[in-house]
Amino acid sequence: MSKITLLGAGSVIFAKNILADCLACPELADSTIALYDIDPGRLATSEKMARQVAKARGAHPTIIATTDPCIALEGTDYAVSMFQVGGYEPCTVTDFEIPKKYGLRQTIGDTLGIGGIFRALRTIPVFLDYADIMEQLCPDVTLLNYVNPMAMNTWAILAGTNIRTIGLCHSVQGSYRHLCEAIGVNPDEVNYTCAGINHMAFYLTLEHDGEDLYPCIFEKVASKEYYPEWDRVRLDMMLRLGYYITESSEHFSEYGPWHIKRDRPDLIEQYNIPLDEYPRRCVAQNASWDAMAAELEAGKGFDELPTSHEYGAGIIRALETGKPTVVNGNVLNHGLIDNLPDGCCVEVPCLIDKNGIQPIKIGHLPTHLAAMNRTQINVQELVVTAALTGIKQHVYHAAMLDPHTAAELSLDQIWSLVDDMFEAHGDWIPLFDEYAEEDEGCECGCGEHHHH
Repeated sequence: MSKITLLGAGSVIFAKNILADCLACPELADSTIALYDIDPGRLATSEKMARQVAKARGAHPTIIATTDPCIALEGTDYAVSMFQVGGYEPCTVTDFEIPKKYGLRQTIGDTLGIGGIFRALRTIPVFLDYADIMEQLCPDVTLLNYVNPMAMNTWAILAGTNIRTIGLCHSVQGSYRHLCEAIGVNPDEVNYTCAGINHMAFYLTLEHDGEDLYPCIFEKVASKEYYPEWDRVRLDMMLRLGYYITESSEHFSEYGPWHIKRDRPDLIEQYNIPLDEYPRRCVAQNASWDAMAAELEAGKGFDELPTSHEYGAGIIRALETGKPTVVNGNVLNHGLIDNLPDGCCVEVPCLIDKNGIQPIKIGHLPTHLAAMNRTQINVQELVVTAALTGIKQHVYHAAMLDPHTAAELSLDQIWSLVDDMFEAHGDWIPLFDEYAEEDEGCECGCGEHHHH
């Protein structure tokens, strides 16, 4: 039977969804499940959760819980990463509070922007350490990465290690559903093609029984008949671009220079933008985690376990059994999207079966959509290069080219902000080589080992 390892199993609610999905598959019900976390308390809760999920599913997996990554990863077939380096406190708080002193506001701060840049800088080195262990103890593993910033982490793993990896998110399979419901169409009957980069992919087609749904959607949105306050940014962008974006309005508002401006409170109101949304969400998640931990402690099980919309279990099942599935995954762009840079991280449909992960060629994105993607890819490439080569200057260059940061701050402010962020993060970010020069021969999309 296969061995499935959850890296960051203390992320109990997400771990519960993945486990419940896996154990609902008869082919995976007797797997070995290794739960790994650096926090023994959270790990103990996770183990209780896993046993209750197995019981509710009528499954009989072998469950191992360990704080030793070598025990967790040895002989693993599938590793699922779901950890957050530095947690809500201190690191997420730092990501929001230091930029705020400069008047730079964020909503989520985990994908791009100054928050996303520093989240990547503390996360990529951890991935590289785990990849070293995997290369020794389970070189044929498939890593399913759910950790943000998705594109930067996945790009770094694929470019800096030999580990077979796909980056996964839940925005593609969820985001279009409310549009379908708004025009009275069952989302489960809709076909779509979606491509771009993580959190900025576009539904290139939306069809029901061969009919293009976009004209009807545009009509409803343009007339404001359908214009919910929680999705104003995306719907406005859809009318301007001609395509709907996968990631939520609050996320998208911080990826460009248009929506959040410190001297334009009217924009925040017009688009209903929830500043500092992610820290609030973290507090709520921690509370629901505590509630679940208390229930598990009291021996309470799960009465009903719905299957989630996550791709993870379907991928593992397809690789195990050869029963094909198609997911939208994050992989390196080698001939997949012609007008995005070679070797960057793209989110495209992927066929999964016994032959592995097979990304599907999209060809040309509409020119304006590719242009928007490139504004993000510039930042991602600089951060990944900084993390893999130790060239600290590229962190400043990444911040300088970030669309939202550049729209708000001067160059001196940006340099000063990056200095402050490095200082505030302290040991959470490994030391950079202050003297590392640009390595002319290093293109971080080349799949060679650069990390030391």
